[in-house]
Amino acid sequence: MDLSYIKKIIKLVEHSSIDELELEEEGTKIKVARNRNSGVYVQTTPLPALPSHNSQHVESTKPATSNTLPNSQYHEVRSPIVGTFYRAPAPDAEPYIEIGQSVKIGSVLCIVEAMKLMNEIESDCDGTVVKIIAENGKPVEYNQILFLIEKA
Repeated sequence: MDLSYIKKIIKLVEHSSIDELELEEEGTKIKVARNRNSGVYVQTTPLPALPSHNSQHVESTKPATSNTLPNSQYHEVRSPIVGTFYRAPAPDAEPYIEIGQSVKIGSVLCIVEAMKLMNEIESDCDGTVVKIIAENGKPVEYNQILFLIEKA
């Protein structure tokens, strides 16, 4: 769920007579409720991951917000959500991947944290990582290019 969608849901609850709204989407459950004393509050809960070959990849025709290499032979791995990009599972851990490393479909490339949820971003092709575009610990936008992979 993107932030603008959540904001719309909050406004819907604020300007309606409903007291509570629960939605489930993209592996996240969101509950927006009106507290009569202090306004509206939002609670999100991660749902157990459903078995899926590639649940993190989102296809879009929207242009990327980062530059690509001049040669378009590379496969672009894009962020499916807005959040904070992390190359490793913990600050003191080794990065998931390095430039020049081979990856397979389903290999974890990074984490994008959104609303305190850690979302593993997986490779959707086999190949070799040629460029890491996103910067560790920095915000990324929806559909921003994170990695370039030379397909095997």
